[in-house]
Amino acid sequence: MIQRRFPNPRDLAPLMRFKVPELNSRKRRLDRALTINDLRNIAQRRTPKAPFDYTDGSAEGEISLTRARQAFEDVEFHPSILRNVENVTTSATVLGGEVALPFGIAPTGFTRMMHTEGEIAGASAAGAAGIPFALSTMGTSSIEDVKAANPTGRNWFQLYMWKDRDRSMALVDRAARAGYDTLLVTVDVPVAGARHRDKRNGMSIPPALTPGTVINALPRPWWWFDFLTTEPLAFASLDRWSGTVAELLDSMFDPTVDFDDLAWIRDEWPGKVVVKGVQNLEDAKKLASMGIDGITLSNHGGRQLDRAPIPFHLLPEVVREVGGDTEVHLDTGIMSGADIVAAVALGAKFTMIGRAYLYGLMAGGREGVDRTIEILRSEMVRTMKLLGVTSLEEIGPQHVTQLQRLAPRQATKPTRTKQPR
Repeated sequence: MIQRRFPNPRDLAPLMRFKVPELNSRKRRLDRALTINDLRNIAQRRTPKAPFDYTDGSAEGEISLTRARQAFEDVEFHPSILRNVENVTTSATVLGGEVALPFGIAPTGFTRMMHTEGEIAGASAAGAAGIPFALSTMGTSSIEDVKAANPTGRNWFQLYMWKDRDRSMALVDRAARAGYDTLLVTVDVPVAGARHRDKRNGMSIPPALTPGTVINALPRPWWWFDFLTTEPLAFASLDRWSGTVAELLDSMFDPTVDFDDLAWIRDEWPGKVVVKGVQNLEDAKKLASMGIDGITLSNHGGRQLDRAPIPFHLLPEVVREVGGDTEVHLDTGIMSGADIVAAVALGAKFTMIGRAYLYGLMAGGREGVDRTIEILRSEMVRTMKLLGVTSLEEIGPQHVTQLQRLAPRQATKPTRTKQPR
């Protein structure tokens, strides 16, 4: 028989400790976010549909983005046991400079539409974390303002080559004079992708106030308060625009850009040059032979060609063929620190986060970006310790298997049938 007794208050006291309530609502909701998906859910509740869908969506059927995320989900890790992993180092040397973590903030356009703090929040958070921040040609903060927000950190400038070459190179010159150390040349946008969510939402710059927009905004008053009481949304690197996003992109992007143009851009830029948007091995080899400092395997976050190659699947072969000559970076589909560890294991020197950063920004401005970086950092450290490694240099292909979900069908020879006489 179980013996019963009256509870002793002294025994209950340690079990009855109550957490001090957090009065700051922003900090409270960010503290509850344990994953990037948690930040995404907060962002969706706080941001009107058009800017949220612009961030969250991709091209056409959104197959490329789904496949890219599935590729990271289809990873099997192989841990080692009984290793001393008390102290873990996440730093690396990227393009000749130190970074505290093997990821940086990717260039994103229209960023102040997601949250009024925009690129300034991203740049200052990146500087505090010791990681690079990349400013987009389509950014909504100026080259100089981003530099002021991240004065001692690493700033990169992302270039779309426009039909007006002089205007493009004027931006390059401004970035060089401001002290940006790396130029990201994006090469996978000869024309804008078909982003159906944006079309259905009537996504325009500035946002259009339709009856649907107003109704959608009612539960999100703080977004509109910030939007209407701060500097009007505009592109800091080009003239103001009134029209849809797709119309803007198609009016700007130059479909005639080729490898000769890239060589000219490289010669004009005094720092490191990375080509972003590489999607096959032959192009990677050609870029390496040109002496490009780095290539980013990317399908533009699934926002251009739907059913494009999966960057994470391309990674091992590209690293094997050109990794000794040029740095191989990766983006598209990264939603956790474990994804970053898997990419490093298969040879990526560096990775970039776009949506993950914007989810944090929409969830809580600068503090939300800080939370994004902290979530990814803690997931990385935990994954490394569980794998039994203490530095990025120790992570290798032996730690990762890419499980197969999609594979090309074997071609079959057509059979000839007899024709009736």
